Order: sequence, then C-alpha cells, then structure tokens
Amino acid sequence: MEEGERCILPGGVIPAEMLSIPSNTSHVLKLGPGLRHVPPSAIISTTAGELCIDQKKNTVWVENCNGRYIPTIGDLVIAQLHHSSPEVYFCAITSYTAFASLPHLAFASATKKTRPQLGAGSIVYARISLANKHFDPELECVNPNTNKADGLGELKGGMIFDISLVMARRLMMPGGKGAVCILEEFAQKTPFEVAVGRNGKLWIESKAIKTTLVIGNAIVETDREALDLNSQRTLVRKLLKAI
Repeated sequence: MEEGERCILPGGVIPAEMLSIPSNTSHVLKLGPGLRHVPPSAIISTTAGELCIDQKKNTVWVENCNGRYIPTIGDLVIAQLHHSSPEVYFCAITSYTAFASLPHLAFASATKKTRPQLGAGSIVYARISLANKHFDPELECVNPNTNKADGLGELKGGMIFDISLVMARRLMMPGGKGAVCILEEFAQKTPFEVAVGRNGKLWIESKAIKTTLVIGNAIVETDREALDLNSQRTLVRKLLKAI
C-alpha cells in the first residue's frame, strides 16, 4: 500500500482492503484514536490523518498532526492537579478539554489513611480509564492487572516540555520504531528520568537543572525540525559538551 493511500478524512468509511490481515487472529481488532465502530461492521474515521496499523497488537488508529489531543482509554498522560473534592482530584490534561477526575483511591495500595495528599499544581503520570462523549475523562494511577503503580503516580520535581502528539507517540514506540534516539544517546552519558504523555507532554528529571533543560530542548528541537537519526546523534554530541 502506498503511503498516500492511507490518508483519510473525517467521516470516511475505512475500506476493508486498507486494513492489513492481522497476524494474531485470536485477538479482536482494536480501534485507537481517530476511529469509531458503527454496527454491524463499518469503521468510521473521526479525524483527518494517516491510517496506522500495528499487526502484532491487532490495532489500528489515525495519526494526525492537528495538535489536539482526544482522550482515549488506555492512554498514558501527564496531568496537572487543578483542585480537589473529598473523594476526587480534578486534573487538567490539556487546556481545551474538561477536567479529568482522579479518585483518591486510584493509586497503588491506597486507602483512606494512606492515599497520597496532593495539592494544586501537582503533576501525575496516569492512565485514562474512562473516555467517551457522554462523560468527562477519568484517570487512574495504578495498573488494574497487577494493583501496582508500574511507574504511575506523582511526578516530583523535574520539568515539563510541550511536544507534538506525533512526537509523543514516536517516543512511546518500542524498539526504536519511532526513529527517535535522543533519549538513548543521552542515557549513555548522563542519568535522568523521563515520562512521556500521549497528550503531548514530556517530563524530565535529572540531578542538574541544566541537564534537564538540555535534554528537554533537544527533544523539542528534534520534533520541530524533524531531525533524522544521524542529525539527532550530531545534536546530542554537540549538547553533551555543554553539560
């Protein structure tokens, strides 16, 4: 299939021939952002962009560059706590969507006595557990399968950088499939922590503020300038001299 043939428009029905045959027929085809199932068998695009397919996970979604994040169940996001009620934290995922609710007990091993005490402005790394047009998004900071945090929860310190939704997805792709090597190159020379939100947020924490800024700005520049792998490595070598 040619790359141009994967470009789709809002409201368009996805032809069966555009969907690759899944490698794992025991799993149901999963629809990601930008697609909606209309019974009995139609798949409709809700946004313009490129149709992307992950055969191993039997997943299909629409990749778009409009910069507007649509909450989707299962997405990992970086959210900022805005205010709280006796049972729920209300968090901002983006500046244009309704506040997402994060129950006080939606943390690993949380009870009424041990639940985290978060204040306005706190940053959390969370998974979207509920998202549809009838309800505001809901978050959780615990893996429901293991009842462990698995990296979710409050993000202390560090800095947040804005990146495009495409870059966020590229950074979250395993095995170098996203064609981004910036983080791996820096990790060989200096320690740091990172969290990537599907909502276009990047959190970085290191021992020195200067190092955090250098790494974050390198990702932002790679995103803005669409740097290839060789250009990324050249940029890292240049920036490491300043750390």
